[in-house]
Amino acid sequence: MSEISWTKVLAPDELPEGRVKTVTAGTLSMALTHFEGKYSALDNRCPHQGGPLGEGSIEKGWLRCPWHGWDFHPQTGKSPGGYDDGVPTYPVEVREDGIYVGLTEDAPAARTTSDVMVETMVNWGVDSVFGMVGHSNLGFAEAMRKQEKAGKLRFYGIRHEGAAAFAASAYAKLTGRPAACFAIAGPGATNLLTGLWDAHVDRAPVLALTGQVDTQVLGPGAFQEVDLASTFEAVAAWSQTVLHDSKHAELVNLALKNAVIQRGVGHLILPNEVQEMEVPPCKAASGPKGRVTLNTIAPPKQALGEALEKLRAAERPVIIVGHGARFSMDKITALAEKLNAPVLTTFKGKGLIADNHPLGCGVLGRSGTPIASWFMNECDLLLVFGASFSNHTGITPKKPIIQVDFDPMALGKFHAVDVPVWGEVGVTAELLAKNLGQTRAVDQRGEVADRRRIWLEEKKRREVDDLGKGVNSAAIFAALTRTAPEDAVISVDVGNNAYSFGRYFECKRQSVLMSGYLGSIGFGYPAAMGAWAAAPNRKSIAVTGDGGFGQYMGEVLTAVKYNMNITHILINNNELGKITKEQLAGEFEIWKTGLKNPDFAAFANNCGALGIKVTKISELDEAMARAMAHDGPSMVEIQADAKLI
Repeated sequence: MSEISWTKVLAPDELPEGRVKTVTAGTLSMALTHFEGKYSALDNRCPHQGGPLGEGSIEKGWLRCPWHGWDFHPQTGKSPGGYDDGVPTYPVEVREDGIYVGLTEDAPAARTTSDVMVETMVNWGVDSVFGMVGHSNLGFAEAMRKQEKAGKLRFYGIRHEGAAAFAASAYAKLTGRPAACFAIAGPGATNLLTGLWDAHVDRAPVLALTGQVDTQVLGPGAFQEVDLASTFEAVAAWSQTVLHDSKHAELVNLALKNAVIQRGVGHLILPNEVQEMEVPPCKAASGPKGRVTLNTIAPPKQALGEALEKLRAAERPVIIVGHGARFSMDKITALAEKLNAPVLTTFKGKGLIADNHPLGCGVLGRSGTPIASWFMNECDLLLVFGASFSNHTGITPKKPIIQVDFDPMALGKFHAVDVPVWGEVGVTAELLAKNLGQTRAVDQRGEVADRRRIWLEEKKRREVDDLGKGVNSAAIFAALTRTAPEDAVISVDVGNNAYSFGRYFECKRQSVLMSGYLGSIGFGYPAAMGAWAAAPNRKSIAVTGDGGFGQYMGEVLTAVKYNMNITHILINNNELGKITKEQLAGEFEIWKTGLKNPDFAAFANNCGALGIKVTKISELDEAMARAMAHDGPSMVEIQADAKLI
């Protein structure tokens, strides 16, 4: 017979006669009753809908379930009328110091489908999950808890599921590896969608895990039931409902393989009862071994030959790199140095080459510099790596173009290019450099230095602009350039703050993350959380406006809870400044773009972070340096002039 272990659950006289109270012994929840002078302990879960009996009441000698009114005897747990749907009871002892409940030693926890799936997920290298635990995902949450306890997984409980998806997307953009976001059925799942669309259009691998109602009530319209298969169909590269007889490890394999190979969203729908199904102890998890090939694809010889022929003939070649080149910049830079070719970046590619590199020309396009646009206009050949040719960047179709991309569908997507080259970016750049031979390219370094000097002088002039309505953007990002650690990860929101960052901030070795094709407001702060989780030894910096931050202000509490080393540069101009600008440009009246804001620095302090307010240019450096040095989340709120961007 198993030995009983006694746990004190109440002090003497804490529970009056005729009352019931929820107590816990270890991890077990019970309904403790005091009826007719006797204390009794019943299982707290009603067998019908799972209602908490400890929140019920004793009426006319019966304990009534608070959810649907079924009765149980407060001492025996049996139902009236001889029904067999009673609840278990546990031994109770009344001692001088309190009320004790006896439990036998716990049997080893049964292995569940969720255990198999989470172990498979971990085997694929998923080490970070952002999400919210709730009533329709508890079985899967328990499996993740075990893996976190074993040191194989980290779970970050967020305040809004949208932030979870943005954080997972940012993690993937920075590392190229999938993180996961986690939500309940219904509204929790739908809250993930904006962040998942961000991952989808920016080609970031993410695993989305959503709870679902029990399969027995799926269809008629149960509480929090949403047709998640249809809802996620457009955003997910692969989506599947996990059923009783599914091959559970295989579904995780497929979800993650699609996320990794297609660089998109893999989605699993987890009905509530399926998560807790017991499986044999021997049922093994799976993993990526033998399922994913190397992606070092070399280009076809003919395409490589045509590209080399054009490069050898060009006198003023220019290289443009996009976000898709971020893991291959050593090879691309080596090729640029061999050609003495200026390197421009798309906005999403900002920082892939240092702005002070002898061939670095900064960002091309609407968020860019006059250096980049000048060299594009003066070139006789464009060599483009991993860029999407968005209208925001404005790569001209009037110049001869060699385009290199791992995705053949991206080649010549919006207009024909002279030489489309299908191949992995790094492999192709290395082959081009190796086989280049003699070229006609002139050394353009001197011109880069001249154009950079002109632009730096112009930025210096703009730093002192003052209309008496706040700090100008040139000064803000000059200060950030001076104070940001060289290896920081900078997550940028959308709006005027992003345009100004692209134009004025001088990148060294920093990594830059943004909501590229989706351009979603609110991305900046949750993305900084994802960046911190992916690279906790690097300073994570969020750059946002007041409008974007207002959408996810609650996540400061998440950052404080996990002591995330995030410095937030909050540019507060009390309006949706970019929209005001567009209204004026379209000859519309300015309408509904003004914002009513709190004292953001005080808000940060109230949350347990460090908050500093800046109203003058002279305060910028000291405030940013102090915030960067702070161990934990910090905020520099800057009162900014919306017109001086």
